[in-house]
Amino acid sequence: MELTTLRLHYDRQLRLGARPDGPGARVERDGLVVRQTGPLHGWNGILWSGLGPYDADAAIAAQIRHFRTAGRSFEWKLYGHDGPADLAERLLRAGFTPDEQETLMVAEATALPAHEGLPAGVELRAVTDEAGVRMVVEVHDRAFGTDSSHLGRRLLDQLADAPGTVAAVVALADGVPVSAARLELPKGSDFAGLYGGGTVEAWRGKGLYRALVAHRARIAAEHGYRHLQVDAAPTSRPILARLGFAELTTTTPYLYEIEAEGA
Repeated sequence: MELTTLRLHYDRQLRLGARPDGPGARVERDGLVVRQTGPLHGWNGILWSGLGPYDADAAIAAQIRHFRTAGRSFEWKLYGHDGPADLAERLLRAGFTPDEQETLMVAEATALPAHEGLPAGVELRAVTDEAGVRMVVEVHDRAFGTDSSHLGRRLLDQLADAPGTVAAVVALADGVPVSAARLELPKGSDFAGLYGGGTVEAWRGKGLYRALVAHRARIAAEHGYRHLQVDAAPTSRPILARLGFAELTTTTPYLYEIEAEGA
């Protein structure tokens, strides 16, 4: 499929047609904006916008009011092809802070390598319970140097209330968790999503990232998903390109902090 057409399908299915990504979340359209409002430990933010130069500032202000009323800090996920052309500057003027730009990449699930090629002594284990989620959080804390407890709460919510929408996996080296990732399986979409791929420093460069991509690609294909999509950081983009992923556009999170009541 031609990349421009594929990008249109992505926008229609995962942005305009987005569904809540977990229990307690709701997706709604407010004029030319589609947003998700969820629990404090969930993802809150703007999924899609179709703004022009004359309505963008008013729409931005309306979304700030909405999330301030809800008491939620939120993210405006800005895609490289979103309009108007100066939307990034408008978000900055409104008080948003940009995070690192990533590249939206896609590939056909069945075209990716089918075998993990794991290093000796490493096994993959499906995450299905609280003990598995704790291992995922441990890996992310060590790999990224951040508190990933919010991810653990979201994953537990999904496994308990919507188990068919997520598949998580942890790589164990002699029983010790060293890498982890998850696969989002949104209903009504051709695109499954790769998220959270992280490996502790001592195990980087040994093929675990590629192995977890292959593992999740096989699961996606078995569930009937045609494409895999991922927001690739600069470190993972070359690996994914070698595996056959193509670049669709860029994504940049613009963050707006809402102070908690009484803070």
